[in-house]
Amino acid sequence: MAHAARTWISNFNPEDEGFWRREGKRIATRNLVWSILAENIGFSVWLIWSVTAPRLNKVGFHYSTDQLFTLVALPGLVGALMRFPYTFAVPRFGGRNWTIVSAALLFVPTLALAFLVTRPGTPFWLMSAAAATAGLGGGNFASSMANISFFFPDREKGFALGLNAAGGNIGVSTVQLLVPVLITTAWLNLNPSLPAPKLHLENAGLMWLPFIGLAVFGAYRCMNNLASQRSSFRDQLAVTGRKHTWIMAWLYIGTFGSFIGYSAAFPLLLKTQFPEVTTNLAFLGALVGSVARPLGGKLADRVGGARLTFASFLAMTLATVGVIHFLGNRSFPGFLCMFLVLFVTTGVGNGSTFRMIPVIFRKQKLRAALNQGPEAQVEALKLARVESAAVLGFVSAVGACGGYLIPRSFGASIQATGSPLTALACFLGFYATCGVLTWVVYLRKSPVVAAEPRLATEV
Repeated sequence: MAHAARTWISNFNPEDEGFWRREGKRIATRNLVWSILAENIGFSVWLIWSVTAPRLNKVGFHYSTDQLFTLVALPGLVGALMRFPYTFAVPRFGGRNWTIVSAALLFVPTLALAFLVTRPGTPFWLMSAAAATAGLGGGNFASSMANISFFFPDREKGFALGLNAAGGNIGVSTVQLLVPVLITTAWLNLNPSLPAPKLHLENAGLMWLPFIGLAVFGAYRCMNNLASQRSSFRDQLAVTGRKHTWIMAWLYIGTFGSFIGYSAAFPLLLKTQFPEVTTNLAFLGALVGSVARPLGGKLADRVGGARLTFASFLAMTLATVGVIHFLGNRSFPGFLCMFLVLFVTTGVGNGSTFRMIPVIFRKQKLRAALNQGPEAQVEALKLARVESAAVLGFVSAVGACGGYLIPRSFGASIQATGSPLTALACFLGFYATCGVLTWVVYLRKSPVVAAEPRLATEV
């Protein structure tokens, strides 16, 4: 009973300002810190193949460019699919409990990678299966965001969710910065039958083992489950019937899907399009995109998520035009600058779209409970938090499909035409649809949502 009392919190109401000042903020902050650590490692493992795949042929493998892009893309697909059960796991098992399990599962892809990259005779199907297991790291985001959304009041949720997401997202730049450095030194000889290679790709998996252990231990000792997170599978699944769930999922493909897709593809894209550039710059994209995410959430709290999301898609459209222009002119400085702008705008859009979701569902529930008394409004807020958490996870799952679609599109475009320009032109058209959808649904018909994110009654 003592253990259950320590790990489960029955009455947690962040909207009560007195409770929030007394203990709510302290509890929420502690859970946020460990959530960020676990999610950061999850993202690092998820994107391990974005750095490993471009170097496989240097250590004796013989995979085609399209096969390498497939290895980069598969974790994105599996990560997107895993986000559905991971979202539903938090209300079923508790946020703390699921963080422990999901972090421990990361031992599978890291050990699989460390073993197989030392064996150049590994068939492509087996290497693909190992790459697919890295998608377990992608599932962590959905459960983490759904979990943290319960801990913070609506007035601080945009920044908290942005900070949680950015802490995870920055794992992409971490793996892309550190792995190229750490694979140059031998740690363990996992295949003594071969002469010592110049690159030790097994380190890309081994380096995360102690951090995974730390995340498991920290979640076990320091995180909490909230009784308010409890809901049935049927209640969570009900959000799939909401119009705004699918609209926000489409928009999130454009923001987060672009971020994770470009992050996965960028190292290999640089290698194939500008082979003369040997400096490791691939980590910059994910870094600036991650830093921009909490800023997007904070700015959305002030000016409104819809306005900022629309501006982000407009900027993404213009940046993509710039990428196409400089790629056609073979200008690496221009290409890099435009791609970094694109990464920044995806980060800002990530924060603003996720800020929109709690606002939309909170206003809908409050409107339905209008004139029904204070008790009905309290229940409406509780239901809004549950549905918002489910929508956050569902939308993040759909949006993560970009982690597969973008690398596969680049690979197919290069194989068919010798250039990624066709893929970029398709992305350009998609951003235009996202901008139009944001304008029509959330700005043209409901300008108050853009102007007053906390007081809007229409969505």
